[in-house]
Amino acid sequence: MMSKKHIRIGLIGTGLMGRIHTNAYKRIPDFFPEFEYLPVLQAVCARREDKVKAFAEQWGYTSYETDWKKLIARDDIDAVDICTPNAFHAEIAIAAAAAGKMILCEKPLSKTLEEGEKMVKAVEKAGIANTVWYNYRKVPAVTLAKQIVDSGKLGKIFHYRANFLQDWTINPELPQGGDGLWRLDVDAAGSGVTGDLLAHCIDTAMWLNGGIKDVSSMTETFVKERVHQGSGQVQKVGIDDACIFHCHFDNGSLGLFEATRYARGHKALYTFEINGEHASIRWDLHDMNWLEYFDHKDDPHVRGWRKIHITEGEQPYMKRWWIPGTSIGYEHSFIHHAADFFQSLETGKPCSPTFKDAYETQKVCQAVLDSAASKSWKDTGVDWTEK
Repeated sequence: MMSKKHIRIGLIGTGLMGRIHTNAYKRIPDFFPEFEYLPVLQAVCARREDKVKAFAEQWGYTSYETDWKKLIARDDIDAVDICTPNAFHAEIAIAAAAAGKMILCEKPLSKTLEEGEKMVKAVEKAGIANTVWYNYRKVPAVTLAKQIVDSGKLGKIFHYRANFLQDWTINPELPQGGDGLWRLDVDAAGSGVTGDLLAHCIDTAMWLNGGIKDVSSMTETFVKERVHQGSGQVQKVGIDDACIFHCHFDNGSLGLFEATRYARGHKALYTFEINGEHASIRWDLHDMNWLEYFDHKDDPHVRGWRKIHITEGEQPYMKRWWIPGTSIGYEHSFIHHAADFFQSLETGKPCSPTFKDAYETQKVCQAVLDSAASKSWKDTGVDWTEK
């Protein structure tokens, strides 16, 4: 019987992503028992002692810290999971890399492009395993879409379009900053929907369709001022509430992207569609266990869009779960990502997306913001070599 090697996790941040990542770690021994490397919930860190102590007790962490520097300095931590606001990603990751810790970082990689570059250099210098939690790649239907694209069934690709629509910030009385609302604070987040929502769309798009070469975009901030929870003062809103951009991919196809938090009636509508010479595919997060597929080579009498239910054991990741015809959920995409990371420790193959991959997505996000500010086309500088 293979001896197990425990990877002792140090989680920094106890918000939504901290809970989701912890749930993923707890499921690995149950559903991936043959793995050589398995996670251990060693320590969790947050600034408020009462909050982090309660989190540790509820979720099963052995210990807790209120200073992330102390967590990183501990000899009993092998991997650091960063679930903080974007402004803290770089400092924590660079310190963790210097300490020789593996790193799993929430998206986007960093607050700024410059910080992202430093993070990539830090993990490469340290030679440590790393990944960024762009979880939608790990949805079985999206992974199947990747397999179909890579098979060549679509032929030459002409169009890629995606949107990510929410409505939770429409209220002008909603404050910015602080717990739960740091995404509205430019100092904590770096950008609005571009780094929060479009980053997901861009990562998925380049994984499926290759590098984005250049962009032309526009952004809008509908509520110009909000009360800041930290100061209690009315302050200018520096993030983008909505963004639309179009682009050229390296393969010659055209892309069209939209993200907003001002689409009344939508909580998390994330969709993408790819149109090729021979076939098309489309996916909708609200119907996440289905992939829609159209093949022009089908007999004309039965030609049309078909819906593929992703529940068969032969389909990506699904052999780990239930029986054909039954569905899995949002949280499983994080379980799959965690599983890919621990399996990568056995194979020695990097777990995508790595910091380097996520840095390429960061380049596109920055180009989108620069294009909107200058009202001009911007080259992204993307070097997309990931497969």
